[in-house]
Amino acid sequence: MCPVLYAGGAVALLLLWVKVKGLDYVLVHQRWVFVCLFLLPLSLLFDLYYSLRAWLIFRLCSAPRLHEQRVRDIQRQVREWRKEGGKTHMCTGRPGWLTVSLRVGKYKKTHKNITINLMDILEVDTMRQVVRAEPLVNMGQMTALLNSIGWTLPVLPELDDLTVGGLIMGTGIESSSHIYGLFQHICVAYELVLADGSLVRCTAKENSDLFYAVPWSCGTLGFLVAAEIRIIPARAWIKLTYEPVRGLQAICQRFAQESANKENQFVEGLQYSLNEAVIMTGMMTDEAEPDKINRIGFYFKPWFFKHTECFLKEDCRAVEYIPLRHYYHRHTRSIFWELQVTDIIPFGNNPVFRYLFGWMVPPKISLLKLTQGETIRKLYEQHHVVQDMLIPMKHLESAISRFHQDIQVYPLWLCPFVLPSQPGMVHPKGDEDELYVDIGAYGEPKVKHFQARASTRQLEKFVREVHGFQMLYADVYLDRQEFWEMFDGSLYHKLREELDCKLAFPEVYDKICKSARH
Repeated sequence: MCPVLYAGGAVALLLLWVKVKGLDYVLVHQRWVFVCLFLLPLSLLFDLYYSLRAWLIFRLCSAPRLHEQRVRDIQRQVREWRKEGGKTHMCTGRPGWLTVSLRVGKYKKTHKNITINLMDILEVDTMRQVVRAEPLVNMGQMTALLNSIGWTLPVLPELDDLTVGGLIMGTGIESSSHIYGLFQHICVAYELVLADGSLVRCTAKENSDLFYAVPWSCGTLGFLVAAEIRIIPARAWIKLTYEPVRGLQAICQRFAQESANKENQFVEGLQYSLNEAVIMTGMMTDEAEPDKINRIGFYFKPWFFKHTECFLKEDCRAVEYIPLRHYYHRHTRSIFWELQVTDIIPFGNNPVFRYLFGWMVPPKISLLKLTQGETIRKLYEQHHVVQDMLIPMKHLESAISRFHQDIQVYPLWLCPFVLPSQPGMVHPKGDEDELYVDIGAYGEPKVKHFQARASTRQLEKFVREVHGFQMLYADVYLDRQEFWEMFDGSLYHKLREELDCKLAFPEVYDKICKSARH
């Protein structure tokens, strides 16, 4: 009984402290208390439920039959909207807090919400080497199934909760993108319910204009109900080489060199200061040297970005063999470095915490959003940066210097990708494929003059000038003219006219840009 009494006493003291301080104070200044006691257990139950559900649905082979029924229901809802006069725009009925995007989707309250309950993997066709999946399938589901049967996606974006629909309608990237491109470039077909309620399939050869216009459109051309995505054979291990590099010019030269080398199946950089970085290159393999195996995904292991930093501090080049799925989700447990830099769990990498509670980490991003409150949201917006800017590789050095000057956030995530010369909102300036790099900045700016709107607009101006692009999940401060200078809207607007989308869906700018919502 003693442990029970101690636990009861601790809970009573905690509740008394919360009552004295006030719930708002605790949520803002001691958020880790709420996260550790409530959100971590709830996140674990959330994951267990959806993992079990996905496993049962796939094993019972009920997904295809249920899929057809659910798509018909979406068509019915759209046709009813049209019969009622189409007085407001439509959007998915998925609550805004469930998305990984940091934006608060206020449009959900004024638009017609269409219920879309599509979260299953429908088919794995190893002959055609494609997987057919519904839009709410997440990357955790995808790796759990595909890796278990010896397959994987060529581009598998990092965080477990990223969904197929979000990665297509927005975008997605991973350390293999220097070979395969963005997530949209490994997709071979989309199925959408359009503004008139019809169901359409599009590929590079069938309804090709729609196929190329869908990525980055953020659900403003139709409702995605399924996608076919390329798969490739998987291997058991990633042979990962860590190389510390010092000096900005040397970092950029080495990173560009490794990114251009197609023998590297994976390339990634973590930049810890203006002149210090670790560049990682990887290869899939079925063989591993036993003394160099590191199962980094185990809950008690150090967070990956801290583990990587050790090679910089020791100034040594090293090789490790990492299980494939562990590598794919190497930044998931710490949500890159957000759990530490945002004080969500500032001591999360402490060995004691990892061994006792690491098995519950990370908290669901959706639950963090749901419980953050207006005060925390405003604090994050004004004193925190989460941005991914896509820059031509040839401008990497000047881009990092600009990030350092305007925001000074470290670590920076560097991820190379090839951008094919194809129609759509995002393509190179010329007629040839071009190597780009995603510079991801997540953290608290260290520059004294930081102002969220002004500083971000400075970065956006630089990105436009070098013909780069800004990921649309984050805060975007561009005005309408600037937005369409950054993105090619010619095909998108053509499709909006042809498919009668103007009354059915908001324009992508109106849906995602802060200037359109203020």
